[in-house]
Amino acid sequence: MAATLIVNPWASRVTPEVVAAVERELESTGSLETMLTQGVGHATELAADASLRSDRIYVLSGDGGFNEVVNGVGDDVAVGFIPGGGTSVLPRALGLPRDPVEAARALAPSDAERVLSLGRVVGYADGAPALERRFTFAAGLGVDAALVRAVDARGRRGGRRPGDLAFVAEAVRLLAARRGRLAPELTVVGRGRAAFALVANTDPYTYAGRIPLHAAPRASFEGGLDLAAPVALGPARIPLVLAAFVRPRRIHPRWILRAHDLDELRIEADAPTPLQADGEDLGDVTAATFTAERDALRVLVAR
Repeated sequence: MAATLIVNPWASRVTPEVVAAVERELESTGSLETMLTQGVGHATELAADASLRSDRIYVLSGDGGFNEVVNGVGDDVAVGFIPGGGTSVLPRALGLPRDPVEAARALAPSDAERVLSLGRVVGYADGAPALERRFTFAAGLGVDAALVRAVDARGRRGGRRPGDLAFVAEAVRLLAARRGRLAPELTVVGRGRAAFALVANTDPYTYAGRIPLHAAPRASFEGGLDLAAPVALGPARIPLVLAAFVRPRRIHPRWILRAHDLDELRIEADAPTPLQADGEDLGDVTAATFTAERDALRVLVAR
């Protein structure tokens, strides 16, 4: 069995020692070729190339690298996601250990697979398509994408992205600048106005440290897309949103627009607005169309 390991050497938890240990686990079941990414977008090229000669592609990276691979991998290749980032939402949502070596040990001998649906977003600028991207677990238009951009603007130490505390600090700064109020800035076509929009392909939407955040608790990898979009936020509502995302079964505000298992969703912005997919800043758009690609990706999971 031929396998390829694509590694982002700049991911938060990736070191030469970790790469060597992961390689040893994966080589125990067959031949392995290791390929290191060299910059943004390179993992997409490597995945497309590896799909021509490999039965399996393993990815040791954070969620940004996983996203790049999904945008390049062929249809007939199974992919194993090994957590190498600070959050690594995708492998955690698939039930894999957080430790990369343990995750590799679980995946290497396994013949178990899941077939996942993916999301696809097309972003528009002034009415014309400006970008297109697949995503695995989530995308967002508005505040959460602005937070991703603000954290990225802090720069990276040794190529590594700042962690959860940086997101908290930027969230506090953003809310302070807006005096704790987020007014409607988007139109969810056919559903109403919203301050920002979260589009989920699974649950949880993301993690804050060890705490899962359930923006769309009914979302699943086997279904379509889910929407959670607060209509407007003020100082009294912000704690309720956070509580609803931590304990969705107990708290479910009516002023959050929700939709479940969608095939398509269109959102229009009053002005150019940040868009993110799988935690990666895609730039500003004036509208975005989200579609579900059902049964789109073969994924390796632990037995």
